[in-house]
Amino acid sequence: MKPVIALVGRPNVGKSTLFNRMTRSRDALVADLPGLTRDRHYGEGRMGERPFLVIDTGGFEPVAKEGIMHEMALQTKQAVAEADVVMFIVDGRQGLTPHDKTITDFLRKSGRKVMLVVNKSEGMKYTSVTAEFYELGMGDPYVISAAHGDGVLDLVNEAIDQAATLRPHEEPEFDPADFGVKIALIGRPNVGKSTLINTLVGEQRVIAFDMPGTTRDSIEVPFEKGGKNYTLIDTAGIRRRGKIFEAVEKFSVVKTLQSISEANVVVLMLDAQENIAESDAHIAGFILESGRALVVAVNKWDGLTSDQRDQIKNDIDRKLDFLSFAETKFISALKGTGINHLMKAVDTAYAAATAKLSTPRLTRALQEAVEKQEPKRKGSTRPKMRYAHQGGQNPPIIVIHGNALDGITEPYKRYLEKHFRDTFDLIGTPLRIELRSGKNPFAKGEA
Repeated sequence: MKPVIALVGRPNVGKSTLFNRMTRSRDALVADLPGLTRDRHYGEGRMGERPFLVIDTGGFEPVAKEGIMHEMALQTKQAVAEADVVMFIVDGRQGLTPHDKTITDFLRKSGRKVMLVVNKSEGMKYTSVTAEFYELGMGDPYVISAAHGDGVLDLVNEAIDQAATLRPHEEPEFDPADFGVKIALIGRPNVGKSTLINTLVGEQRVIAFDMPGTTRDSIEVPFEKGGKNYTLIDTAGIRRRGKIFEAVEKFSVVKTLQSISEANVVVLMLDAQENIAESDAHIAGFILESGRALVVAVNKWDGLTSDQRDQIKNDIDRKLDFLSFAETKFISALKGTGINHLMKAVDTAYAAATAKLSTPRLTRALQEAVEKQEPKRKGSTRPKMRYAHQGGQNPPIIVIHGNALDGITEPYKRYLEKHFRDTFDLIGTPLRIELRSGKNPFAKGEA
């Protein structure tokens, strides 16, 4: 599991700035999940080869009893419960405040590993900026400037190290060769994820009844179909706005996001009897950013009229147009209709995500694309693409080498993506294209 780091502190101490620095984003909205109100956002970061999840929270008032500050405090308390490590952010320029002391009391009782981080310290000596914060009794403070990046690298590496010491006996990462394709079922509460698993395995393996939020954690279920092995993951549903404050649900969001990152294929389940919600689009965006292979399953399809079915299809095309690479299957998890088509789509998506594409075939496909449509000139030069090779799998990464490739436009990259998809039948997986200008090492004598 990826380490989870929560950013906590009073208002305006730089939590969102640090969040943006850690996730390399500019808007503090890497995965904007409805129900996570008032500046509580989940993002994914990476420090070298070390991935992690980070949670940005709103200004924390632990003793707030009502109103929006109370709701924000509930959100922050949930973030602390979900985290492996809490970064307690204070303002080095304003100094220690009574508010900081109140937050310290809460964090000390939480039982979480806490790192005291003094932000906005640019241009200040360590001893002068940290002296009064020792009064909090939280050990040596970490001094950073989130705005300038000073000390952030060491801070995050230390947080990941501390998270690793808290769970040193974790099981090794999932190996598809031993357990089959790992499939995460993702969607809003009560969309039918548990029912689908029970239908697939032919027994009551997970609780399924008509009460949103029945599943509180991610449950793995080994499964065999057609001589192939799979591991199905039933996840807690992403809650609607204002519905995630129950203590028993404290791990649901993190577990769901981690399940997406660790799966080989994600099945995004939608409810045909409800409108496509904003939360469906947000979680689909996180799946896309994670690079997971994807199948969209529209459940509860039985019993709908022809007009209702047409409306659902139009909504999917309009609201989830960025998932056009994925197959959409219409099913009834309860009655078992459409399940075989769904599993075939899962196999297709996994095969595309793990496809091995040879350099000669990719280069020929690239040349065919250029012959059909050359890239536009940038100034007096036209980008020249010489060859392509595969740079990774799950998702497939195609690396194109040539000269002046900084002149390749985004529309032309999308054209290349479509051409590679059509050429290699890459259905159900995101596809990433990287452009590298420079020398062709396979061409002797070329500069």
